[in-house]
Amino acid sequence: MLCLGSAIFAQGSADGDQQFIRVRSKIVVLKNVRIIDGTGAAPMDNQTITIIGDRIGAIGPAASTAVPAGAEVLDLTGYTVLPGLVGMHNHIFFPEGGSPPIYSNMAISFPRLYLALGVTTIRTTGSVSPYTDLEIKRLIDSGRMIGPKMHVTAPYLEGKGAFTPVMREMTGVEDARRMVNFWADQGATSFKAYMNITRDELRAVVKEAHKRKLKVTGHLCSVGYKEAADIGIDNLEHGLLANSEYAPDKKPDECPNSATGSLLSVDINGAAVQETIRKLVEKKVAITSTLPVFEAMAPVAQSGIGAASAILNPRMLNTMSADARIRYLSSRSRTPANSPIVTLIRKSMEFERAFVKAGGLLIAGPDPTGNGGIVAGFGDLRGVELLVEAGFTPVEAIKITTLNGATFLGEDSLIGSVRSGKMADLVVVKGDPGTKISDINNVEIVFKNGVGYDTEKLIRSVQGLVGTR
Repeated sequence: MLCLGSAIFAQGSADGDQQFIRVRSKIVVLKNVRIIDGTGAAPMDNQTITIIGDRIGAIGPAASTAVPAGAEVLDLTGYTVLPGLVGMHNHIFFPEGGSPPIYSNMAISFPRLYLALGVTTIRTTGSVSPYTDLEIKRLIDSGRMIGPKMHVTAPYLEGKGAFTPVMREMTGVEDARRMVNFWADQGATSFKAYMNITRDELRAVVKEAHKRKLKVTGHLCSVGYKEAADIGIDNLEHGLLANSEYAPDKKPDECPNSATGSLLSVDINGAAVQETIRKLVEKKVAITSTLPVFEAMAPVAQSGIGAASAILNPRMLNTMSADARIRYLSSRSRTPANSPIVTLIRKSMEFERAFVKAGGLLIAGPDPTGNGGIVAGFGDLRGVELLVEAGFTPVEAIKITTLNGATFLGEDSLIGSVRSGKMADLVVVKGDPGTKISDINNVEIVFKNGVGYDTEKLIRSVQGLVGTR
């Protein structure tokens, strides 16, 4: 019987990875291209980027930048180059439905789709099959499998009351400490506290993780955002929408029934929310925007949130198995027209703008869970569009999804922006997302470590697999 790692390797290498590589030379020149560099700076037109091995070499005006002898030259007139996206809430698993709900790993389809659509680095932000995630990372790092660079998060750190059996319930503070140290020893580089964790358990998790210079994020409910910030958490997931501290029935260490309802009437400019933002910025707690997972649960609209062209994207739907597609479309058909989710999304957008205005670090990821409407890669690109819908400019949205994530990971000297000397993790898109953000979906080539992968070939290789493997 083959072990899991061998099975993944066999599937990934059956046809040979070379078929997915479009550009592979010692020196590559991207000529006549527009650059959106990920720093928030204005786009630069008619530029040349030289890639030498796995690094970015010279960058300069096309008219005056010399082309090295022997270089492979790509004339990219009409194209834009962005940094590789840094996905900060990017699972390798997908919802399988059922009651209670079950989730299973997409060990083949998701790594390829992330890379195909420009996501060159991910943080898994919660794992239901941690050994699989760690093995996938090892295979990718060794060149035996195609996929993004991975920062693996340990299994969910959940208290009593887990809604799915794929999450183990911790038994207290000592158990929390053991889990952190065990999974750090296995290779996990971050931790995620979940909805029913107690303050004492969270305190123990943060203390043990920080001893090892590792970070803790949280999808919380039993603990409010200000409480978590005072405990020392590094990151909070889902923008405003996982904060329970405004609920009138909130009790210590308990997730209140009115948590979501309390957000419908909350005033983002009011004293309570502004104090939350002030505390988060003061304590240097990052916020992760995960707008796509909520949009997938919104009623279908013709534009803006719930746009049919985004949440019913045929390219995305074709990657799903028949069962996964039916589950998602059935869920969508049951969404009432008066669902409060659009109001909640707008509130979260307003919160994220206010947080950034106050000096907070906003990062982003799609969270491919929910009702099964978010698929790796496609969700990341939709996330950039939704940040623009939220009021950020295209270059600001691109910075949030590239350099900001790299900064949180402590890797901004290597990835996250188009700079000479950095790793050649680059996305080539047709058009100009700086003026028309929907052009960001026109990904054709993705460079990771200087190797250019063919987007369409990677997508075609996993047709019908999402929801199965």
